[in-house]
Amino acid sequence: MNAIDTKQREIVQEFEDFSDWQEKYEYIIELGFDLQPLDSAYKTEDYRIMGCQSNVWLKAGFDAEQGVMRYSADSDSMIVKGLVSMLVQVLSGQKPEDIVTARLDFLNQIGLDRHLSSTRSNGLAAMVKEMKQQATLHLAGAEA
Repeated sequence: MNAIDTKQREIVQEFEDFSDWQEKYEYIIELGFDLQPLDSAYKTEDYRIMGCQSNVWLKAGFDAEQGVMRYSADSDSMIVKGLVSMLVQVLSGQKPEDIVTARLDFLNQIGLDRHLSSTRSNGLAAMVKEMKQQATLHLAGAEA
């Protein structure tokens, strides 16, 4: 089991402690408060994830010393900020090749596929796609 799978399992276990979706939504919002603030220099169109109903900004970079991707993000929606916080928690600090091939099953295991509106689900998919794309771009650049 790799580090991404371990982090996913930890999140699933955290959500098992909640008995209903009201508590889960409150926890998702709480996770957004734990997200490190994103410098306002990155809250521009260049960093905005397209496909999200709310504004979501993602800064991605490669930490050459550690050999891992680093992500930071923010959103103007509290629930979306919590969702992107979970993705940052799972994917930041991971090797690009692991990110590209990761199956992010935890999103469905905690029931997000059944409890998010279609616009939020599409936004979540756009966030995952962008994070994987940034890892792919790094790998393509490293191989060139």
